[in-house]
Amino acid sequence: MEKKDIIIFMPDQLRSDCIGAYGNKIIKTPNIDKIAEEGVVFKNAYTVSPLCMPARASFVSGLYPHQHGIWKNKGALPAEDETFFHHLQKNGWFVGYIGKSHFYEHKNFHMKIMEDYMRKRGIDYVHETTGPHATVKTDSYMTDYLKEKGLLEIFRDDYRKRNKFSTHPSPLSEEDYLDSYVGKKVCEFLKEYCFEKPLCLFVGFPSPHEPWDPPGRFSKMYSPDDMPEEIKDKKLDEKLPEKTKKIIEKNRKSFEGLTSEIIKKIRACYYGKISLVDYWIGEILKIYYEKREPDQLIIIFWSDHGEMLGDHYLLYKSVFYEQSVKVPLIIKWPGKNDYLRKNSEKIVEIIDVFPTLLYGLGIKKSEREVGENLFEEKKKNFALSEIYAFDMFQYMIRTENYKGIFDKEKDCLFLFDLKNDPYETKNLAGKEKLLEKNLLEILYMYVLNSK
Repeated sequence: MEKKDIIIFMPDQLRSDCIGAYGNKIIKTPNIDKIAEEGVVFKNAYTVSPLCMPARASFVSGLYPHQHGIWKNKGALPAEDETFFHHLQKNGWFVGYIGKSHFYEHKNFHMKIMEDYMRKRGIDYVHETTGPHATVKTDSYMTDYLKEKGLLEIFRDDYRKRNKFSTHPSPLSEEDYLDSYVGKKVCEFLKEYCFEKPLCLFVGFPSPHEPWDPPGRFSKMYSPDDMPEEIKDKKLDEKLPEKTKKIIEKNRKSFEGLTSEIIKKIRACYYGKISLVDYWIGEILKIYYEKREPDQLIIIFWSDHGEMLGDHYLLYKSVFYEQSVKVPLIIKWPGKNDYLRKNSEKIVEIIDVFPTLLYGLGIKKSEREVGENLFEEKKKNFALSEIYAFDMFQYMIRTENYKGIFDKEKDCLFLFDLKNDPYETKNLAGKEKLLEKNLLEILYMYVLNSK
């Protein structure tokens, strides 16, 4: 058994094309890029749900939403439900969690009351926070800190006054901002940890999730004038299925007034928040390497879902466009990167991390394993993603060249030829019946046959 330490970095709502290692020439992410340079970049990684709680539940449980039952940001999996944390614990690892988890619904309470639940999920040390928006109603160690400094109501009042297009800096200083709080707590933890047991530390950063409020120098790091243009859809095709037209019209109405000028400002803020996360990743690794050798550490970098950033006239997530469903996945595994690299160009899913960790560490595989171990040649080269949105269950099947999105009644809502239309501007739903049939067969076999 390989008793290496593991740090899992998880920014919230980070799309893959906003990282230097994924080809972005504007963003400043030197620390993430260094992990990528020393590890393996999975260029076609997909979330199994473009929404926080379903994606996070899937990552730790290794199951799809239709298997674990979390479809919205509500409810919670049973505390004892199997996670890879449990496997690590049983085999001698100390498991820590600092930052945002969102394994349960955030309500009007203090998160300390959920620590017993978190420990039953396989976590020894819990220092939990919410993401940005939930900070207004849910208390945590982070809000305690802001309250002690006399900043909590200033912060909350700012959030209450913002709208979806607001792009002014946070009233908090860089030192007191949410990601800085998480970063500092991780550094403090690493300084104190004695490493009697190998460590698995999950770091959940709140950014770059909206609102668009980077603090201090990060609010000025990027100029809106330097931001890339958004993807603009063609005029709505009246021949599309009625269900599809209703989804598109409802989406566009939700973001009415979103102009190219606003989008550029939003993107500059989003980039600033990413660079803040990158800064803290560098600080955390600096502390770790002062105590341990680099070859002792496995690093996993991923995100739960992406962010539309004005593409297709949309913000946020919960849709199956590439910007929402394609996520970064970078793994640095000293001595084993070459074995992972053979799958780096293939389509992979975030639930593949669960079996990969167990196999790579020499831990017995889970009996309910659904994802594929990335040390072995992948058998399938397609991805499934699921969500409950617009009052319907929706399923995406993404193959090498095509993407189909279907509802529970097996109706095709969206169909894209990604080889000839990589920006997904031409919806072929209702026009390519044979292709729809082929994708639907893969999708439903995949869903119905999974354990």
